[in-house]
Amino acid sequence: MTDPSSTLELGPDRSGWELELVDDRVSVYGPMTTTELASDRRLDCSGGTLVPSRVNAHTHIYSGLAPLGMPPPEEEPGNFLEILERIWWRLDQALDATSLAAGARLYVAEALLAGTSTLVDHHESPRFIEGSLDVLAEACHELGIRAVLCFGATERNDGRREARRGLEECRRFIVANQRPLVRGVVGLHASFTVSDDTIREAGQLCRELGTVLHVHVAEDRADVEDAQRRGYRGPLERLLELEALPPGSILAHGVHLNPDQVRLALDKGLWLVQNPRSNRGNRVGYPSALVASSRVALGTDGYPARMDEEAAVLAEEAAAHGEDEGIVEDRVTAGWRLVGELFGGPFAPLAPGAMADVGVVDGRPSHLVVGGKLVVRDGKLLTGDLEQIQAEAHTQAPPLWERMKALA
Repeated sequence: MTDPSSTLELGPDRSGWELELVDDRVSVYGPMTTTELASDRRLDCSGGTLVPSRVNAHTHIYSGLAPLGMPPPEEEPGNFLEILERIWWRLDQALDATSLAAGARLYVAEALLAGTSTLVDHHESPRFIEGSLDVLAEACHELGIRAVLCFGATERNDGRREARRGLEECRRFIVANQRPLVRGVVGLHASFTVSDDTIREAGQLCRELGTVLHVHVAEDRADVEDAQRRGYRGPLERLLELEALPPGSILAHGVHLNPDQVRLALDKGLWLVQNPRSNRGNRVGYPSALVASSRVALGTDGYPARMDEEAAVLAEEAAAHGEDEGIVEDRVTAGWRLVGELFGGPFAPLAPGAMADVGVVDGRPSHLVVGGKLVVRDGKLLTGDLEQIQAEAHTQAPPLWERMKALA
């Protein structure tokens, strides 16, 4: 007989139900009381550890097919801009609705199986703009992950027209979306790919819709140098002076911000997101100044949403740069707070009144509850056919790589 102190009790599928923790027991409450719950709504957690779900505070779901044989560039990139131009900007231009859907479903499924309940995504697909956020949102909704989506408006392919289309896609999605676990915000790719006019328009759209901006900031020195050529102290100051950063906005990376700039971001109520695997892989540096803010979360920047791996790399990098190991816990905790702000909180995991996003780990993630719904049980995805998702991804990857090659 199961010990009730190690049992997770689930109510009917509802978003935003409340959790109450008593010893090792979590109950998700709704119209039914816990004593009325049927046995098939009781999940044996004995032998496992009840844990908060994981948050990926900055990623690119569109990279979901990348691990399936994405071809290397014909010429090895020599710097960060060449990495973008020869790899990632070709990938995003090659995306269409079918390949994006296949990659999104694979990325989301693998995130859930890794114990990640929330993705804060930053999307680009310049040749498939209108409706692209719905493709991502449907994958998230279908599989049951919590998500925050935006289109990263840019001028790097078609100038101001392209930027307006990206911002309009953000507007359309924010206004039309009705999916309970999905939110929309406004996005810009990075300030070095847009004009001042586009930045102003992004800020105006944030104010009009009562939302925030998600943007790459100071990932590489190139972003800083571009802002300085335009007459600003840096990309952060440029975005602030053009009134594009409402409190709560999300700045990815911040590698080349100094401590004063990080404190300025904190004073303005902004979030920063550190992406250790990506920063190390792209050789852009380590963001030592981020310790000046208490609003720094952990993201993967398109790497798989295995947050235990991201945290392990952060621990390695932090130790190599003389930072305290407590930085990992700080980044993880900040991610829960960020999600609480974006979804109207609170997101204090395993506390009364918190969002019902919890997991059970038994050596590896074994169960996951998102928004009060059981989506992974005994390490198996309940909300989709994983083999079918994988098969479709493998079918769609080769044509995507051919389109990438044609862009060379």
